[in-house]
Amino acid sequence: MKELVEVIAKSLVDSPDDVVVTETEDERSIIIELRVAQPDMGKVIGKQGRIAKAIRAVVKAAASKAEKKVIVEIMQ
Repeated sequence: MKELVEVIAKSLVDSPDDVVVTETEDERSIIIELRVAQPDMGKVIGKQGRIAKAIRAVVKAAASKAEKKVIVEIMQ
């Protein structure tokens, strides 16, 4: 999951070197934290959060085999 979010985020932003993705996993869920440079926050979130929702939907679909809840958090 971490690699998927990283590839998507790096393709959206102007400074792909500043993209940092961390993954924390427990028995029932996976939490993925995405950090980008401040000027790129709007590109990752999108108008009315549409791009962020799309990222979450793609990750949720990819995680359906793992049978775990996946949470994608976009951090500053």
